[in-house]
Formats: sequence, structure tokens, C-alpha cells
Amino acid sequence: MNFSIYVTGLMMGLSLIVAIGAQNAFILRQGLRNEHVFAVCLTCALSDAVLIMLGVTSLQQIAGLLPWLNPVMRYGGAAFLAWYGVKSLYSALRSSAVLTAAEAETTSFSRTLATCLALTWLNPHVYLDTVVLLGSISTRYPGQQASFAAGAVTGSFLFFFVLGYGATWLRPIFSRPAYWRMLETLVAATMWFIAFKLIGGM
Repeated sequence: MNFSIYVTGLMMGLSLIVAIGAQNAFILRQGLRNEHVFAVCLTCALSDAVLIMLGVTSLQQIAGLLPWLNPVMRYGGAAFLAWYGVKSLYSALRSSAVLTAAEAETTSFSRTLATCLALTWLNPHVYLDTVVLLGSISTRYPGQQASFAAGAVTGSFLFFFVLGYGATWLRPIFSRPAYWRMLETLVAATMWFIAFKLIGGM
């Protein structure tokens, strides 16, 4: 393994996922609620790993075989993100008692996992960052794509678990209902902004 290329992959992977997005906002919310954090972080990290490897090994073949995939993912993902934004805004407008960290309504494991998978696999930006961008960058390192991919995958695991468990430190702040409302509103705005960009052609 080439260590310098591994570090390059690590830094590129981190730079692409550090900005707040649908996936990151959901992980932050779960971390603040201390609800299924490990499963959510692991699901996101493993999903990223699969997509990164797919991009590094099969980017050109995918583009040639499935030309219809891009518009389907764009509009389907936009619809899902718009719905999730409405759901988050509704949560922000609910009573203060429900929004406190101690009394927040618990979501089942299966429902949480399904939402996590949907936010990951139905969001075209995830494919753009992992399959397209990282896959394209990896072509600059012929014969060393595995080192680049390993670094990018490491970056995903580090970021998601730090975000999920690091949210614990913010829990005292978000124990106040007003801050929960602000978080849910931010999540809603983020989802709608990404949906708008998708419909507008990304």
C-alpha cells in the first residue's frame, strides 16, 4: 500500500463528506438523541465503503450501461428529501415537551435503519461524491487505486463515528426545547435545499 496515496484518499474522502447534508444531519440528530447511534454510523460508513469501491472499480462501466439512472435518482431523491424536510419541520413545530432530549419519542430500530438507508441510497449527491468524484480522482493513481480507496473509506468511518458520538458533547445544549426546534428547522432547510439543487440539475 502506498501511504501517501492512502492519505490523499483519506483527505479527499473527508473533504467531500464534512459539509452538512441529509446524511450528516440525520447522524447528528441521532447522536443528540443517543438513539441507535452505532448502527446508524456503521450503516453510513459501510454504504460509503461500497459506493467508493464501486466508483474506483466500475465508474466507466456504470455510466455506459445505465444512462437512465441519473434522472431517476435525481427526481426520486428530491421527492424523498422534500418529504423528510416536511417531517422535520413538523417535528420542530410540535410541543416543547416532545422536543426535549429526555422525552423525545423513541423511533424503532427498523424504522431508524430504513430512514438511514433511504437518506444514503436515495440521495444522488452520495453517488456524485463517492462513485463519480472519488472514482474519477482515483484514476490519477493507476495501479494504486486500492490505496486511494482505502484512505477514502477510512475517512468515512472516522467522520461518521466522530459525528455520531461527538454529538454527545452537545447534548446539554440541545436539552433545551428551543435548540431542538432550531436543529429540526435546520435539518428541514437542508433537505429542501438539496432537493431544490437536485431538481435544478445539481
